[in-house]
Amino acid sequence: MLSVVEDRRRLHRVPELVDQLPETCAYVRARLERFGLRPFSPIPGSVCAFLNAGKPETAAFRADLDALPVTEDTGLPYASEHPGKMHACGHDGHTAMLLGLAGYAAGHRDELPRNVLFLFQPAEETVGGAKPLCESGVLKTYHVTRVFGLHLWPALEEGVIFSRPGPLMARSCEVTAAVTGRSVHISRAAQGLDALAAVTEYLRRVRERVDALPPEEIRTLGFGRLVSGEVRNAVSGKSVLEGTLRTYQEETHLHCREILEDTGREIAEETGCQVSVHISEGYPAIWNQEDFYQQLCTALGPDAPRTLDAPSLASEDFSFYQKEVPGTFFFLGLGDVPELHATNFHFNDEAVLPKGLEFLKKLLTLPA
Repeated sequence: MLSVVEDRRRLHRVPELVDQLPETCAYVRARLERFGLRPFSPIPGSVCAFLNAGKPETAAFRADLDALPVTEDTGLPYASEHPGKMHACGHDGHTAMLLGLAGYAAGHRDELPRNVLFLFQPAEETVGGAKPLCESGVLKTYHVTRVFGLHLWPALEEGVIFSRPGPLMARSCEVTAAVTGRSVHISRAAQGLDALAAVTEYLRRVRERVDALPPEEIRTLGFGRLVSGEVRNAVSGKSVLEGTLRTYQEETHLHCREILEDTGREIAEETGCQVSVHISEGYPAIWNQEDFYQQLCTALGPDAPRTLDAPSLASEDFSFYQKEVPGTFFFLGLGDVPELHATNFHFNDEAVLPKGLEFLKKLLTLPA
């Protein structure tokens, strides 16, 4: 039987993107079939398997399969064999740990307190594969009453599990402000409508207004890209400003959304430019339901996760599962390693992954 480290390294060689994951899915399917499970795919790029332990309830465990459009720069002997693609967020480790859990569960079926549903989903890094997987009805079909996920996390103590009740990761959405004016030569600037001046004033006002919200409404609004105009000696006729909004509370998200949209209308009225503000649906906040979290910690006893002082402003689509059933998300510390999504991201898989697998086994065998 392959170890969790061997699984991870084989998956690391063949990173694939979004839901176009033929090699990854084939590998996961073959491993699940080796355990005597019957894999199926509720949505493209997914692999699921149900282990029937003859119980009325089911616990679900999720891993993400997709990689990033990043060129690997680690020099590892098992580095990516797919140019321009890399497992730079640890999803190969997540998948390997869940395969290890599937193998363990298949060998201890009669001892399990619940049935188990293994969810290997696509597109966590892009369009959010968790949402269509939930919409497929797979959680209801298999009577899932709890769901768990685990993410490798730099800068936390190596091999240690962390989490917290309440907010753990942020609600995220993308913000795009498109301003259309009228381009004329600079010598006739008064006859134009300056889309660049309009968008910079929009940026100034929304930042000022979001910053003025009460401090208890935790949020971050940032814009990382602005494209405007054609040449230096003509008034800009089109500007596109792109950014992201992160919050925890839905009320705070709505406050920020109102500011973004109202300011767009205000700028349009003042400048005569057309202003279109688009805010994507994004991912909900990961929120570990407090009562369920406390029950887990009590049942885990000394194996309970170490408590994080504050939530992360990163986001994750595991939150869609938590909209369906009680669920808890955890971080597995990697120690002092490069950041997630970095071209040189790597970690000590031999020290970390077996500990993550052992924690998943403890969640699997919690008494009913």
